[in-house]
Amino acid sequence: MKIEIWSDVACPWCYIGKRRFETALAAFPHKDSVEVQWRSYQLDPTLPDHYDGTELGYLAERKGMDPAQVAGMFAHVAEQAKGEGLNYSFEDVVVANSFNAHQLIHLAAAHGRGDAVKEALLSAHFERGEDIGSREFLVRTGVAAGLAAAEITEALDTDKYADDVRHDFAEARALGVSGVPFFVIDRKYGISGAQPAALFSQALEEAWQEAHPLTMVAAGDASPDAAACGPDGCAI
Repeated sequence: MKIEIWSDVACPWCYIGKRRFETALAAFPHKDSVEVQWRSYQLDPTLPDHYDGTELGYLAERKGMDPAQVAGMFAHVAEQAKGEGLNYSFEDVVVANSFNAHQLIHLAAAHGRGDAVKEALLSAHFERGEDIGSREFLVRTGVAAGLAAAEITEALDTDKYADDVRHDFAEARALGVSGVPFFVIDRKYGISGAQPAALFSQALEEAWQEAHPLTMVAAGDASPDAAACGPDGCAI
């Protein structure tokens, strides 16, 4: 089973959704047969590399949202995050373009470290106030996940994975994705948003059963020792 997850490093619900999905996957009996692939998505691709202002100011000024409404939203999201063991600090969030962070995730995925880097980027952005647009930070994060600094620098200098990131954007549009996180199971089931873990569990089970239907084995001539019981009693 393959699960593709479209998300943005700068999306607070994406980190919450990641945790809820992981809770469901950890309890899934067939989790060792599940491949997870992180796909890129940008909520605001027009952002400069660095925005001179706070997250609250960004949403109020560039998105036209009421500051009081934004503050209330932050409080609600932070409370939801806390329920998943995450400690959001919106007052420390550094607003920056996430494109190069997505390139780093693609590089990491090529080395089997995609999930580790995705986790590190989300935590750094929402919990520790790191600058996801900083080259120094991206190199440091990649190295901590086991990547070579020279390879990270070369990939970012040459935009080695830029086409892969843009391809993810295009696939999201083709699938009709208009918000993240968005989970796609075997290109048959779509789940939008940071749904409760129970819903992810249900979707995983249903998708698995559809892909692996139970096949009855023909018994040939009935054996006297192959009787069964039913609602009306047992065969004699």
